[in-house]
Amino acid sequence: MVKIGSSSLRGPDGRLDEAQVTRLADQVVAARAAGTRAVLVSSGAVAAGMGLLGLERRPLDLPTLQAAAAVGQGELIQAYQRILTGHGLTAAQVLLSQDDFVHRGRYLNARTALQRLLDLGAVPIINENDAVATDELSYGDNDHLAALVTSMLDADLLALLSDVAGLYDRDPHDPAARLVPRVDDIEQLDLDGIGGVGSYVGSGGMRTKVGSARVAVASAAHTVIADARRPDVLREVLEGEEVGTWFVAAAHRVEARRLWIGYALRVHGRIHVDAGAAAALRSRGVSLLAVGVTRADGRFGVGDAVEVLDPDGEVVARGLSNYDVADVVRLAGRSTAVAIESLGTGYAREVIHRDDLVVLSGSRS
Repeated sequence: MVKIGSSSLRGPDGRLDEAQVTRLADQVVAARAAGTRAVLVSSGAVAAGMGLLGLERRPLDLPTLQAAAAVGQGELIQAYQRILTGHGLTAAQVLLSQDDFVHRGRYLNARTALQRLLDLGAVPIINENDAVATDELSYGDNDHLAALVTSMLDADLLALLSDVAGLYDRDPHDPAARLVPRVDDIEQLDLDGIGGVGSYVGSGGMRTKVGSARVAVASAAHTVIADARRPDVLREVLEGEEVGTWFVAAAHRVEARRLWIGYALRVHGRIHVDAGAAAALRSRGVSLLAVGVTRADGRFGVGDAVEVLDPDGEVVARGLSNYDVADVVRLAGRSTAVAIESLGTGYAREVIHRDDLVVLSGSRS
């Protein structure tokens, strides 16, 4: 799985940098010739549309973003098609949205279509369907989308190619910053003070990239963050050379339903818990009870996905709530016995059952 960021595909004139598209597409062709079934997740539609529409800065409003994506997507796929056709390959445009990962039927259809395209020898080129997305770049410059597709297809490698050389041990603008070549346990990675923001063209900063790497790693896929403009970067990645930052895959793939709860579902609200509840969730993976809840916010109903936050605002877990936001607020801080007495015997004992809860390493919400 190869993801290319928008900042790596835009030239200084604001239009699509076809020379760079050619360099990267040629590397995909070489990978195919070597026996690797490559899938490309390519940003760049908005950036291409910016150039065609004469927009010098990335739009901030959703309608203009959607317009730029609609105009630019055609140019983007045509550029890939021209290059791949010259090598006897066929590009297949696939536009996905968040709902394609939330609804199981759509998820299975998308997976089947992608697998069939690969069987037929086509090169799938995936982008988020920005022209109809309801949230601006909900996948973080396609980083998260690439990680979800990696899991969907059981890919063993995800290459996040961008305008950065990899993960640094501090702000990369600091002269003392050093590249982190390898991360053996991504769950132990402390992101505070690491990385920095993304470019003005794209929307995915280092925190987003590491979050996406966490999804892929949990899916048992090695992940690398590297500079898209580095010569032969894809060949180096596929040959396992020391380039960028490598994140070592988990020894055992996380069960599919837990990946779905933890990373694919749209979050509708937040449940805040006290320090004791946060510690119990992190160390023992228990169910979340009302007694540990301090407050809740958002607009979630029964069965919706929510984030669970500790007193410092770090995300402890994501899960499916057994109650709507009004009832969670009403039950906050109460013992299980009092909660059941208050609502009646037909209600669940847990705010979130352990089977519907995925513990995450702390990240700022």
